[in-house]
Amino acid sequence: MSELIDGKVISTQIKSEVKEKVAALNAKGVTVSLAVIQVGADPASSVYVRNKKKACEEVGIRSVAYELPETTTEKELLDLIDELNGRKDINGILVQLPLPKGMDEDKVTDAISPLKDVDGFHPVNVGKLSIGKRGFVSCTPAGVIELLKRSGVEISGKECVVIGRSNIVGKPMSMLLLRENGTVTVCHSRTADLKEVTKRADILVVAVGKPGMIDASYIKDGAVVIDVGIHRKEDGKLCGDVDFESASEVASKITPVPGGVGPMTIAMLMKNCAESVELQGLI
Repeated sequence: MSELIDGKVISTQIKSEVKEKVAALNAKGVTVSLAVIQVGADPASSVYVRNKKKACEEVGIRSVAYELPETTTEKELLDLIDELNGRKDINGILVQLPLPKGMDEDKVTDAISPLKDVDGFHPVNVGKLSIGKRGFVSCTPAGVIELLKRSGVEISGKECVVIGRSNIVGKPMSMLLLRENGTVTVCHSRTADLKEVTKRADILVVAVGKPGMIDASYIKDGAVVIDVGIHRKEDGKLCGDVDFESASEVASKITPVPGGVGPMTIAMLMKNCAESVELQGLI
């Protein structure tokens, strides 16, 4: 049976470190502030926004909420972002996705100043990641790296396979593993002989978006398995992209769903907020 990588415990450690950093900044007269924008009342988005506000409260970051009606126009949203970009009392800007139909998510993401893009989605920050410069890194892949490091998993020299090539997880994940000197393969829907590729992996990161798709037959004996997926089953229970019971029979270490990668995403968002002050040259 594999060892559990506990995202709840590790995310608590990170938030505790952020809390100390924020307190030290407060002592220097610097307040860290995050603007959270939600357009419409999508129930899942409301839960995510609530969790982000709660995390801000836990670590001492000031959160400023903008709950905009569904009828908000794209121009009104872009005008608000422009105003927040210019405000010195706002360090981070987060627009909760998805946006209502008719809004261009890329246009909205690109409108956020790269120095306030704590989600790490802006093309400038993605570009910095690809060439190894300092900038904000997408929170979920950054959280996966912390899970691996703080669980004693050596990345350097290891065969790392990422299933999924999304801009939010798969691509930045591959670049972060490369940065840590992993040998990285990215798989996707057109990959031939997927099992043959995944069974080479010492570290397997699964972000495929299909519940329970990856079972033991995809996993090398003793591999470390990170499950980024999250889905709600018909019975209301949560599951990931990995068939946990089957996979845990062969993996040496594995993340559960829930309680694995999920808590890390918000912890890394808090870490990005704390680091924004430095990136903006305020200290």
